[in-house]
Amino acid sequence: MSFTIAVVGPAQASPDEAAAAQQVGHHLAAAGHTVLTGGLGGVMQAASRGAAIADGTVVAILPGMHRSQANPFVTVAIPTGLGEMRNALIVRSADAVISIGGSWGTLSEVALAVRTGVPVVMLRGWDLPEGPVVATTAREAVELAVALAQQ
Repeated sequence: MSFTIAVVGPAQASPDEAAAAQQVGHHLAAAGHTVLTGGLGGVMQAASRGAAIADGTVVAILPGMHRSQANPFVTVAIPTGLGEMRNALIVRSADAVISIGGSWGTLSEVALAVRTGVPVVMLRGWDLPEGPVVATTAREAVELAVALAQQ
């Protein structure tokens, strides 16, 4: 069974966050899952790159009005013109969310997912009191997200 797994994280990612995101994207695509992102840079681009290397499908829900804003590894770009409000569309379109690193936009996606019952796996994120399941490696994050999506 394949799932749509959102990979969220900062547009200005650290090298470690980008490396983890690329691994997550690759593992997801290699297992036949669709990678869903916000379509821009940083964690989003790294996860997209990893999925593209594995010949996977990457769907991007963009904040702006133009498909040209998507990173070059996106398969399907959906411009919304909604700005940060597109975060809700990302979360609600996913069977599970993998959050890598942290930024205010990422925190909003994690909060929306927890609030709406979409499972969240957090890799290199915050210490939150409840909600997300914590992973320590890219492979573990993918395994947990897929297991949670199946429930």
